[in-house]
Amino acid sequence: MPLGALRPSPLVEQATVRLREQITGGEWAVGTKLPGETALAKSLGVGRSTVREALRALAGAGLVQARQGSGVFVIATRPEEDWSTRLRQAAITDVYEVRMLVEVEAAQLAARRRTDDDVTALHEALARRREAAHAGNAEFVEADIALHQAIVAAAHNPVLTGLFTEFVPVLQQRLLDLVELLNLRSDDPNHGDEGHTELVDAVVRGDAETAGRALRDELEQTLSLLHSL
Repeated sequence: MPLGALRPSPLVEQATVRLREQITGGEWAVGTKLPGETALAKSLGVGRSTVREALRALAGAGLVQARQGSGVFVIATRPEEDWSTRLRQAAITDVYEVRMLVEVEAAQLAARRRTDDDVTALHEALARRREAAHAGNAEFVEADIALHQAIVAAAHNPVLTGLFTEFVPVLQQRLLDLVELLNLRSDDPNHGDEGHTELVDAVVRGDAETAGRALRDELEQTLSLLHSL
């Protein structure tokens, strides 16, 4: 199957897509050595630098591997899924177990490291969560997660913050599904306020042990609900 020259536009992206199609479509099987950069550039109608960047993208996706002195070889016919994709496809119970490990430690660190600005942010986030109790489920879940983000931010660890940020889209949708499926707010629109108040108070006064326990208790309750479905 001829590759065909590409149209002007983001050429690296086009080249990457075209080469990926060759691999995933079975034109180049695992173990196949790809044509050289010059040959690929001529087939695609682009420069060698464009081909080089496209090959790097394919290597990053786990499809090809450059072997010094030998060339570039196909090592897989399906791209590796990135972290965000894996999270979206993961069971929510698995996500929650990891969330518990991350957030409990974050809460304890927050109790030790919180600043005056963090204290203000936590009080504001708790107030917004209470205000959202008068709103719909989507607004309430969003405010709930924002409070947890404020706890993680108070830990002042950029890796923890980045990791939790990756969880947010999955958590927001799955928590909304849980709230609506079990109608958790029917009797108490501000579901979980007592536990969140205890958590914030513990972080503010620097009580790491209580902060970690309060958060663990909350997440374990939610995990139990998830296991019951």
